[in-house]
Amino acid sequence: MASKVVVVLSGGQDSTTCLYWALDRFGVDNVLALTFDYGQRHRIELDCAANVAQHTRVAHTTLPIDTFLALGGNALTDAGIAVDEAPGNALPNTFVPGRNLIFLTFAAAFAWQRDIVDLVTGVAQTDYSGYPDCRRDTIDELEKTLGLGMQREFRIHTPLMNLSKKETVEMARDLGALDAMALTHTCYNGLRPPCGECPACRLRVKGFLEAGIADPLASI
Repeated sequence: MASKVVVVLSGGQDSTTCLYWALDRFGVDNVLALTFDYGQRHRIELDCAANVAQHTRVAHTTLPIDTFLALGGNALTDAGIAVDEAPGNALPNTFVPGRNLIFLTFAAAFAWQRDIVDLVTGVAQTDYSGYPDCRRDTIDELEKTLGLGMQREFRIHTPLMNLSKKETVEMARDLGALDAMALTHTCYNGLRPPCGECPACRLRVKGFLEAGIADPLASI
């Protein structure tokens, strides 16, 4: 029997590319998409994740974990904080402390209940926007911790870890994911069509421009 895999699907460009990566390697019947309702300001993320899952015909589950909303203190959950780029080496205010650690812990628990050991996440340290929970060493140590804590040897796949946004766009093209890009959401300001001005929008635009590929989201 083929192995199954759990993909953390946010509804964004990177996680959608990773979903197609998993589909290519595991097959549609073996892919489970997992989305977290963590109290994010822009609920459009949840709609986009559901639309991408429906488009790819994969099984999709949304888990409510709204403690991040109660914690606040960042621009992705707190409506009173405007998106701002970090000065110097400081973390940007779009950093949600512990988010990827919590996501992967819940994903592992979800997988454990289903006898699944393979997890996929769209983190990348090349264009990681200053987020320490996107780095290779963080993921490696978390993989060890989850294995010890749940007595199962999980494998956390990070297909985008060492890719630039340009290379991520090229991967999406090669995997046949470009049509699905029109269903994704990237904008930190929660706009669709995207604002084109926030750090996430600028990074996405840069990637598509450098790859010489038109962004399907730009034409909606």
